[in-house]
Amino acid sequence: MVKSFDSRPTEILWRQVWGLAVLLAAIMLSWMAYSFYQPQILQKLKFGELAAWLGIIQGLIATVIEPFVGQFSDRIQQRWGNRLPMISVGVILAGLIFVMISLLVEQNLQGSIRWLVPALMILWAIAIMIFRGPAIALLTQFAPLTELPQANAALVFVFGLIGAIGPFLNKFMHSIGASITFLLGAIALVMGAYILRSLTPPYVLTQYSLNEDLSPNAPSLLLFLIFVIGLGAGLEVNLLMSMFPQVLQTQLPGLRLEFITSGILLVSAMSSVILGELTAQIGVNKVMLLGLGSMTGLMGLALLNDIDNLVVGYILGFGISFGLIFVSMIPFYLGKVSLQQAGLATGLYFGGSAGATAIVAILVKQAFFTSLIAFLLSEVAFFVVAGSLVILKKIQLN
Repeated sequence: MVKSFDSRPTEILWRQVWGLAVLLAAIMLSWMAYSFYQPQILQKLKFGELAAWLGIIQGLIATVIEPFVGQFSDRIQQRWGNRLPMISVGVILAGLIFVMISLLVEQNLQGSIRWLVPALMILWAIAIMIFRGPAIALLTQFAPLTELPQANAALVFVFGLIGAIGPFLNKFMHSIGASITFLLGAIALVMGAYILRSLTPPYVLTQYSLNEDLSPNAPSLLLFLIFVIGLGAGLEVNLLMSMFPQVLQTQLPGLRLEFITSGILLVSAMSSVILGELTAQIGVNKVMLLGLGSMTGLMGLALLNDIDNLVVGYILGFGISFGLIFVSMIPFYLGKVSLQQAGLATGLYFGGSAGATAIVAILVKQAFFTSLIAFLLSEVAFFVVAGSLVILKKIQLN
């Protein structure tokens, strides 16, 4: 068994960071393909009601599974010296399931065999969970703690850019059909994992002695607060993207809804490098609170806005606040635990974020849910995160 180590490098390993960014891009592309065709396929198979609830079910499953997957990846790290075997297994499973779905959608399925498709969709989402969090946890081995924000800025850039071109990708996927789209998604995942692995030679994961600055096992309360902060930040982000593009479109009807969302993501991508430098200078806690506070503040102002020309300003503001949150979030939770628990911390964050996605999806389905309620809920989320940060700081001081 490999002993517990801390393999943080002394400078950013940009080749490996961009390899991780390529895998993140592949995950996003495959997830966009899945999200685009999932409702259509389930409607075709006469699972209309299930189509509306499957995303919620997957979010609730992720809330439970993500932390366990992260903890298991820590054990793989300690036993084998790196997380790449687990990432490879998850990628292969996700790719195979995508291929199976691509073959099934071409068949005229009838009777109980139709249930095989939604079952495979849930299994595919679980396969993504197997390697997404452990892959992000590799960032601790690609950059020193003080430079994690700059390294993470590359991931935010890719995340925002791929998300911004979503409307154009949807048109392309519609033109080539579900079967070919899923096959391309499987190829993208395998190629992304291959590129990451080829850019990560064994010596990059060479083990060094344990960093004594952090306890090998973080207190349970600290881990719980990481989950709560992920839940709170996820609520704000999901409330923004679910409700406020419609608010801005009402104020400027000539602007299409999907381009408002794309604009927010594009601004976050373009500002990520500057925001990464800012985060490294003033600290992840302050930047995270600045991002969450400015986001909820802009939500309130947007509800009161009656000037059409200010809509562009709100898109810029939301994009920058979005970037502040995502540039600081990964360095925040990876910096609170030792390398031995990087996977668990990642899983807790993704689990909290997935829970937030499921909660917002349930709320949006309710007739009483409005943009004003979304703003008030985002205010509550902000104060919960702020309070959690205060408690977390006291834990660290003790």
